[in-house]
Amino acid sequence: MSNESENTRGRLPSLAESIMVILGVAAIIMISVVYMGQDAHIPMFICVLITSVLGLRLGNKWQVIEDGYISAVNATTSAFLILMMVGVLVGVWMLAGVITTMIDYGLAILSPKTFLIATLFICSIVSLSTGSSWATAASIGVALVGVGAGLGIPMGYTGGAIISGAYFGDKLSPLSDTTNLAPAVAGAKLYDHIQAMLSTTGTSYVIAIAVFAFLSFTTDISGDYDPSRVNAIRAALESAQNINPLLLLPPALVIGSAVLKVPAVPGMMIGIVTGALCGFFLQDGVGLAAMMEAAQYGYEGAVDAAVSGEEIAELVNSLLTRGGLQSMMWTISLSWFAIGFGGILEAIGYLHVILEAAVKMLHKTGNLIAAVVVACIGVNLLVGDQYIAIVLPGRLFKPAFEKAGLAQRMLSRTLEDAGTLTSPLIPWNACGAYMAGTLGIATATFAPWAVLNWVNPIVAIVFGYLGIKIFYAKDEKK
Repeated sequence: MSNESENTRGRLPSLAESIMVILGVAAIIMISVVYMGQDAHIPMFICVLITSVLGLRLGNKWQVIEDGYISAVNATTSAFLILMMVGVLVGVWMLAGVITTMIDYGLAILSPKTFLIATLFICSIVSLSTGSSWATAASIGVALVGVGAGLGIPMGYTGGAIISGAYFGDKLSPLSDTTNLAPAVAGAKLYDHIQAMLSTTGTSYVIAIAVFAFLSFTTDISGDYDPSRVNAIRAALESAQNINPLLLLPPALVIGSAVLKVPAVPGMMIGIVTGALCGFFLQDGVGLAAMMEAAQYGYEGAVDAAVSGEEIAELVNSLLTRGGLQSMMWTISLSWFAIGFGGILEAIGYLHVILEAAVKMLHKTGNLIAAVVVACIGVNLLVGDQYIAIVLPGRLFKPAFEKAGLAQRMLSRTLEDAGTLTSPLIPWNACGAYMAGTLGIATATFAPWAVLNWVNPIVAIVFGYLGIKIFYAKDEKK
């Protein structure tokens, strides 16, 4: 089998070749997405074609390239299934009035001055309890987007607070997949890993609280806020669907199932079934055909402009028009290209060669931490998958951390500080595409305000160079 593998694999690319290819594909993506305003799908497809041809020129058989693509995509099949389930769940909840009820109650309780901090805390608690930033965004996050719009909060601020809270809880929860993956790669113990993250993530969280408090109390974030307008929005919501406290049961069951460690897909199925039953019994004229239509294509807001006024009707209908299986196909197809492209880069050896060269040149603690942060962000940018952004740098930098005498949890902490937290900030990354598709807010709109996510890598680097909360292997043994 080894002989067969040697016969099908070509030579490893040189460092110069690897750097040129990485810079080239990065330029294609950036120019197409940033300057030409194109979706990332076709640029990613072009990069797949280019790297495949280059891989063949290095002597690799087609099977090596194809296996690299397929193995990377297969490893994330469960994530694709969750994406589809989320689309169905949101569509069903919209038709059933679940999200309408949450928006209505949120408008009744929250005010512009308390909204951002409350959103940050609510999403943190839900995500910490469930271990899932994705489930948090799909349940309470969607409703908070509607509340923020009703209160006149800029969409970017709302999305930033949701993402910051969702990833804070996800990162520190022992139920989270990435929180278990990072220490597994680095060889650290789970709770040692979580304890190590408290310093960098806790500092970043305090900074996020300060930023959102500043935005809430020192700037006019809701200059068009008008209590009578909020009342008009609530009246429009109530005219569209029945508001009933029983409709809070489906999200409560989804969150509860996650807390009880029910796997994500069965947990979402519980939410879909209970949401559909609530729709049948609590909404007028909702039948099986309508529910299946909403699950497939999503729900379309039906507030009458003649009753609520054109502006209010347009706003409420835009909030309620979302969900459905098909709404996630854009995200899934982008992730399919991006993750497969990353698999090709890894199979041919471009990423391995660059990271291996970086490891050889680094010795000091601050430099090592900074290099891991840059590597994780780079893999997230190029590969579009947070799991690869944790596994690949973790695997390559582990010997360097051991040689420097650093504890294993230092590597696992840094992998999460950069690999997990920067993933939703990149439009073509699976996490960035998911959050944009689920919340209905463009990645570029919420990314500047996802304070925790971009501050945390900076804090990790600063702590590394200043020697703050650095753990050494010799101390671990003691």
